[in-house]
Amino acid sequence: MITVQVKLFATLREHHPQAKAGKPIVLEVEEGTTVGQLVARLGIPREAVRVAFRNGVVAEDTTPLSDGDEVGFFPPIAGGTILAL
Repeated sequence: MITVQVKLFATLREHHPQAKAGKPIVLEVEEGTTVGQLVARLGIPREAVRVAFRNGVVAEDTTPLSDGDEVGFFPPIAGGTILAL
């Protein structure tokens, strides 16, 4: 098992009872867990996540997690400009 810290931003906090603004959720997951599998474990519909970051870098669903990773999930944002990275 590995430990990861997860931050859910904006409306994504509604999907997890422990989620608080600015506070990470500490979870133990199996080694080899991917970002996409973490979304599923949290019970968040995949279409609700617009972008994921692992240790401050944009991550794909297939990105594997490592012990101590910090993961952030953001929903789609209405208004403004979305920049492609």
